[in-house]
Amino acid sequence: MRLSKRLELVASFVPEGSSLADIGTDHGYVPIWLAQKGVIENAVAMDVREGPLQRARAHIMEAGLENRIQTRLSDGLTSLRPGEADCAVIAGMGGELILHILKEGRFLWDSIRCFVLSPQSELDKVRRYLEEQGFFIFREAMIKEEGKYYTVMAAARDGRHMNYEKDIYYTYGRLLIEEKNQVLREYLKNEEGKLLQIQKELKDKTKDSAVRRKEELEEALRQNKEAQHEMQ
Repeated sequence: MRLSKRLELVASFVPEGSSLADIGTDHGYVPIWLAQKGVIENAVAMDVREGPLQRARAHIMEAGLENRIQTRLSDGLTSLRPGEADCAVIAGMGGELILHILKEGRFLWDSIRCFVLSPQSELDKVRRYLEEQGFFIFREAMIKEEGKYYTVMAAARDGRHMNYEKDIYYTYGRLLIEEKNQVLREYLKNEEGKLLQIQKELKDKTKDSAVRRKEELEEALRQNKEAQHEMQ
């Protein structure tokens, strides 16, 4: 089985020897690939809809992995029992939904040692929430596939503290900035161009909504330039 670049990056964050919970498993590709590679011991492939689970079951059976990967209908983490998994993948959905899943799965925080997250929006909110709840982001990466940018992060509640003293660390990722990640560097340049174009289009607008939007753009550009400067 071959994964997309995005899913392969997500899978690469799962520690060897893990018992995995794949939340929103869709086709079940990530746990199948990890089991075939010998990375995970076993997995629970979970989804809130029966349709994706049926597809996942078919793929699991085709791979001959039904004894190592089980499927389960679940709203996020709610149907997972403590001790069934020590790593959870929550990827391919918006930041607000990921936060909802984390909050509803609070009862599992002490038994899952690694959360692999890939929010497709509101990354700053996800990073802030993780910090507020005592999580530590210990690994982060960024990839571009088919013109879109994706970020993957691994977080744990192991006593370490994030100490994100700058807004840009929440917006773009402290590790990505400190490592001078090349994909983030490209993303920042592209984002700067888009922000400047929108700013130009709003230049002569005077409505209250336009004024507020211009203020938001100024703050976004400030953070963008600060991040680019820090990565020099």
